[in-house]
Amino acid sequence: MTDLATSPVGGSRTESRQPEGTVAPRPGRFDGLLARPLAVRSAEALVSIVAAFGFALICTRIDVNPLNRVGQVSGLAMIQKYAAVVGLPVLAVLLYTAYRGSVARNQLAQRLVCAAVAGLSTGVVAGGIVVALNGTQWGLGGQEGDPGNLIGMANDMLRGQGLPGVYPPGFPAAMAIWSKLFYGGVGGVGYALKDIQLICTALVGPMAYLSWRLLLRPFWALLIAVPSAILFLDPIRPYSHVTMIVMVPMLAGALRELRRAHELTARSTLLRGIGFGVSFGVMFLWYSGWFVWAAPGVFVLTLFVIPWRQGAARIKRVLLFLGATLVSAGVVGSPLLYELVRLGAQAKDRYAYLSVYIDPAYIMGWASDRNAGMTYHDFPWRGELSGQSAYTLMLLAGAALALGLGLRSITVRTVAATLVSAWLLRFYFASHLAQAKAVQLYPRTTWIILYALMILAVLGLMFAVQRGTGWLRTVQRIGVDGGPAPLTLGSSVTGRLVAGAVCAVALFATMAASWSVDRYMPTTKPEFVPTANAKGVDMGADAWRAHILVNKNGKCPKYDPAGPTDCAPVNKDLKEYNNEPDKGRLWCANVSGEDWALVCGYKRPW
Repeated sequence: MTDLATSPVGGSRTESRQPEGTVAPRPGRFDGLLARPLAVRSAEALVSIVAAFGFALICTRIDVNPLNRVGQVSGLAMIQKYAAVVGLPVLAVLLYTAYRGSVARNQLAQRLVCAAVAGLSTGVVAGGIVVALNGTQWGLGGQEGDPGNLIGMANDMLRGQGLPGVYPPGFPAAMAIWSKLFYGGVGGVGYALKDIQLICTALVGPMAYLSWRLLLRPFWALLIAVPSAILFLDPIRPYSHVTMIVMVPMLAGALRELRRAHELTARSTLLRGIGFGVSFGVMFLWYSGWFVWAAPGVFVLTLFVIPWRQGAARIKRVLLFLGATLVSAGVVGSPLLYELVRLGAQAKDRYAYLSVYIDPAYIMGWASDRNAGMTYHDFPWRGELSGQSAYTLMLLAGAALALGLGLRSITVRTVAATLVSAWLLRFYFASHLAQAKAVQLYPRTTWIILYALMILAVLGLMFAVQRGTGWLRTVQRIGVDGGPAPLTLGSSVTGRLVAGAVCAVALFATMAASWSVDRYMPTTKPEFVPTANAKGVDMGADAWRAHILVNKNGKCPKYDPAGPTDCAPVNKDLKEYNNEPDKGRLWCANVSGEDWALVCGYKRPW
């Protein structure tokens, strides 16, 4: 499981051996290419990234009015049509090589097709956002809410006013640089936001797949990457969740290298430690919150991974890797670490919303403050078995298999440690909510806990498949009563099964990506249009806001709901939010005035 997939997908290193009674495949011209893992991995990365960006670029040809539902449906259907035109030939190649090609050719096709499907999964989401923002140069959110705050941070950086306090500076800095290069600096950051949102959204799938390829073979990496990338991706803030998705396999990879550091030379150990450290430092600057939730569990696991009783020479090599990783991560992340040390004690999160009001033990779904008027009486939806759904039970069964069959795997241990760490911190902060009057972002642990359960479920399935195929091969060798083997599980059969499974994942990806995009289409419900008279807002409010702001050429967006001459100007004085002095109490969003005291525990402030 922990190699770089030079052996067939989903099997062991000996899977390429042919059972007795089967015809050995003739050597192919792709055998030599598979012996060059760096070239194959580079090809996977290139294919995945090109698929993501290429599909988003194709979607720029779709010209519909996204401000009415008919236009939205036409746009969604056209995206699916393009996905079929691009994806079906790719899947056909995989199926053809599985049935008619050599083993080496099929293995190469598996790698490249899995990479392409991963790229297309979030390329479809990015293409959908292109359709939702057709006619406007602004990104999701316009200059309101969190996007407005990010624009303010980038403007402050362009004005030379320093970093945005304890907030990770990576994404605002990227906006500032992009605006400086292409939109004239201050005043153009809102236009840069759209470009960065689309670029980062498209890259989530490739980054998720490639990070899991450090540990798993292509199909299993794809089976984790596609559902998690689509489910957790928030195109308004695509920088947040991609850090979480990439961080977990990187932590597992670092602990794997730490455990085998004694097998490497000092130079190789040092370089690998620096490589992981720089990667963690960059992710920390991009979004730091996930490290907070995972740190306690990973720290304890690291203490158990270090071979304390294996001799001084072995421990020195392990400590060299650990020291290189921590020092390089600290150096790269030092700008944010300094701000956290300087201002961290003053940072109190007192913003409450729907996910704060629900049962804190519910971690199978998420509701933001753009919840279309729902309350904690409506959400979450209860399952059939003591409130738990079949989806919950399926994930728990998969996690049980992972812990029962694969606890010796460093990947399983890392994911389990992350889950336990986030779980304990979630209930620590939630239990102090009433007394401390601070949320401290604990609802965000929902994502990392659910992600960990999804990973464990896939790993449990993988271990079960490996154990099952191993048992069947044993039966095959022995035979039944000395007769013929009941089943032949050679590389050709495995390749066909994988090809069919990849096709199923690809179909899931297109449907799930369409679901994700549809949530962000501009709102078409009058009561949710973000005005002073709104009864609430849904997730389509962010795209709607982008259509009411003037474009860079001074003209209104093509489909401005207020008309071709009545759009809002750019707020060039937009700065990072200057919050009022801390009043030591919660601010409760998604609560009506008459319910305020019952929910928040104090009289409404207006």
